[in-house]
Amino acid sequence: MTKDLDLITIGRASVDLYGAQVGGRLEDMRSFEKYVGGSPTNMATGTARLGLRSALLTKVGDEHMGRFLREELVKEGVDVTGVLTDPERLTALVLLGIRDEDQFPLIFYRENCADMALSAQDVDEGFIARARAVVATGTHLSNSQTEAAVLKALDFARKHGAQTALDIDFRPNLWGLSGHGDGENRFIASAAVTEKLQSTLHLFDLIVGTEEEFHIAGGTTDTVAALRAVRAVSGATLVCKRGADGAVAFTGAIPDRLDDGQSGPGFPIEVFNVLGAGDGFMSGLLKGWLDGEDWPTSLKYANACGAFAVSRHGCTPAYPSWEELQFFLQRGVVEKALRNDTALEQIHWSTTRKRDWDDLRVFAFDHRMQMEEMEGATPERIGAFKELCLRAALMQAAGRPGHGILCDDRLGARALYAAAGQGLWIGRPVEWPGSRPLRLEPQVGEDAGGLKEWPGEHVVKCLCFPHPDDDDAMWADQIATITRVFQSCRRNGLEFLLEVIPSKVGPFDDKTTPDVIQRVYDAGIYPDWWKLEPFRSEAAWAASCDAIERNDKRTRGIVVLGLDAPEDELRESFALAVRFPLVKGFAVGRTIFGDVARDWFADRIDDDSAVARMTENYARLCDVWAQARARTMEAAQ
Repeated sequence: MTKDLDLITIGRASVDLYGAQVGGRLEDMRSFEKYVGGSPTNMATGTARLGLRSALLTKVGDEHMGRFLREELVKEGVDVTGVLTDPERLTALVLLGIRDEDQFPLIFYRENCADMALSAQDVDEGFIARARAVVATGTHLSNSQTEAAVLKALDFARKHGAQTALDIDFRPNLWGLSGHGDGENRFIASAAVTEKLQSTLHLFDLIVGTEEEFHIAGGTTDTVAALRAVRAVSGATLVCKRGADGAVAFTGAIPDRLDDGQSGPGFPIEVFNVLGAGDGFMSGLLKGWLDGEDWPTSLKYANACGAFAVSRHGCTPAYPSWEELQFFLQRGVVEKALRNDTALEQIHWSTTRKRDWDDLRVFAFDHRMQMEEMEGATPERIGAFKELCLRAALMQAAGRPGHGILCDDRLGARALYAAAGQGLWIGRPVEWPGSRPLRLEPQVGEDAGGLKEWPGEHVVKCLCFPHPDDDDAMWADQIATITRVFQSCRRNGLEFLLEVIPSKVGPFDDKTTPDVIQRVYDAGIYPDWWKLEPFRSEAAWAASCDAIERNDKRTRGIVVLGLDAPEDELRESFALAVRFPLVKGFAVGRTIFGDVARDWFADRIDDDSAVARMTENYARLCDVWAQARARTMEAAQ
């Protein structure tokens, strides 16, 4: 069988509810961030980010948290063939927080949960045969049922020529050695646990653990003696993690000094919190191991990935992409608190964004002022019309990728909320319509703090009217507001679309928009998306694209706005814009809904007629865009 997977991890899968406040007790947490959790799940995600073809074997519940885990893994590129659904049990949860650099109050909600119900019957030989390596974690050796599943997977792995690895991952309270409130404790001596672990250690080619974890595996708190006890029953390469002292690998006999093992360089960074560091370390180690690197190189990867984990909030969210790791290794440490390293954080953000949108056709109906000015329009009727707009968008999309909407929450809340989970790209405005200097919607707040209430799939769209001829005061005012929005987006994990229309407020030529774009970047603002007006010259497009790519090679791209242009004009602008790969699609509104809205508000047409006409208009624009792309691709070939 073809080995189309690099590794399969087996074991815990949970949702981490991670306290957002730092420096206090778990009792005092006011809000939580929701992340993928569980060591095998973390490692599957961490290795996928590093470019390995990763899969996970576990169970989740048939409910919202189980779906969350599955969906997040898919977004990260993890194969979920082995993520099974348990109809009877709930997905495991973990509540945790950051007290200081060493303390992390931790509660496991996992009694009779889905991942601990994994059984031997759930292990498919064909699935295991696809992998070059199988990675187990110690917690699933803690009861007979999950142990049987692990042993069966290891047997299949051996049968089909795969390598095997164990992360000891010792959690005393998950072995029944301490109470529910003792989740932080990493070591309690237990002869029974030692015996259980030692009965399986011969099955592995690689065994990884902290000094405390080797203490439990070896049955002694003398680390060298513990490693020798493990070596007595296993020929595996042993990798011992030593915290701030780095890590060492032993391929043969254990020397008298830990320092005599093979090691890789460490990284002098500030420790924010140690939770999740081990899974990050393991991800980097597995990358090097499976790529055939020597142990010093593999340990370098591992130490670097562990450094990222201890310097950021959360476990899985902290792990680097391969591009990010390479940048870090080449450049070195500039800011010891990595989460405050602007260049590194920008690479992390832009290389770990979920889902690609390389071809985007957006129906924009976030208009407020324009609809309010229409005869017969009221706030209630505008809201109802926007629901019709959504119906049209969904009819045209028909479940196909690449479609989206722009919709506001002040007049279009019902449509906006109904769009959730429909597979659409969803943009949502923050600007007060027509404001110059830029001001924000009251719900957002002038500090942009209201973004904390937005769902993660919403893209923050901000329209403004800057111009190179603006005086210093106008520039400073507008940039200050855009900066607040940008920073709030990053704090809340939201993508940012910046729309600029300088032609509405001053003289306009091919250099106007590129000048605006450069000034935005000079202010330290990195939009994920740009929304630009339909230029009439190739030079304007070339200069604008160059300004973006010169400053941010990882931008999502550009969508072309419509400005209420007739369809024939949009056809011409699309044909020009599509020549530039950075232009990913369009976001057009009034060309689709304008006449329809006027007729509907005037009671000249009914709901179904309005939906039908807008669907037809939107479909024609999608076809125009698709044809323009096709002609461009043909010409390039």
